[in-house]
Amino acid sequence: MTKLKELNLKGENVKEVTLDDNVWKTESNDVVLKKAIKLQLDSLRQGTHDTKGRSEVSGGGKKPYRQKGTGRARQGTIRAPQYRGGGIVFGPTPRSYSFKINRKERGLALRSALSLKLADKKVVVVDSLEIASTKTKDVQALLDTLKVSGKVLFVSSNDAEKLFLATRNIGNVAVEMADEVNVYDITNATYIVLDEGSVKYIEEALN
Repeated sequence: MTKLKELNLKGENVKEVTLDDNVWKTESNDVVLKKAIKLQLDSLRQGTHDTKGRSEVSGGGKKPYRQKGTGRARQGTIRAPQYRGGGIVFGPTPRSYSFKINRKERGLALRSALSLKLADKKVVVVDSLEIASTKTKDVQALLDTLKVSGKVLFVSSNDAEKLFLATRNIGNVAVEMADEVNVYDITNATYIVLDEGSVKYIEEALN
C-alpha cells in the first residue's frame, strides 16, 4: 500500500492516507491510454463537414460537345471533377467519429492515468475542498498554499459550488465531481487535487 500525506486547506499535514496499489500502482498501458484519449476527443467532433459530389452539384445536364470528331477528350458533363464548379472527388461527408472501447479498457486507462500522475508526484490529497468564499483571489492563494501550478484539476466528492464559482475566471483550473473524472482531464492536468472522499470513490469504482 502506498501512503500519501493528506493536507488541509492551510497546507498543513493532517494525516497519512493509504492508497490502493491496484488503482494507483498500475503498470501504464500506453496503447489503451491513447485509445481512451482519442475516444474522448473524437466524441467532441461534430462530423458535419460535407462536400458535393458530381451528382449533387447543380447544372451539367447536357453533354458539352459531341463524342467524336472534335479532337478533344470525350466529356459527359461540365460538372465532372476536372471542371471549375464540378463535383469534389472523395471529399468529406457527414459522419460520426465516435467509437466504443471495452469496459475493462476504460478502467485500465483510468488506472494508468492516475498511476502516471502519482509516479510523477503530481497528486495532492486534501481533507476537504469546501472553501469559505467564492473569491478568485482566495483560490489563487490556495494554489500557492498547496504548491501546485500549471493546469490544476480539483476533484471533489461533494457539491463544490463555491470552488466552482471561484475558479471560473482562472483558465488553467478545472473542477470536477469524483464521478466525472476521465482520462483526458487527468492527463491534461499538471496537478490533480482530490479530497479524501474522491480518493475512496475512485478506488471503489475501479476495483
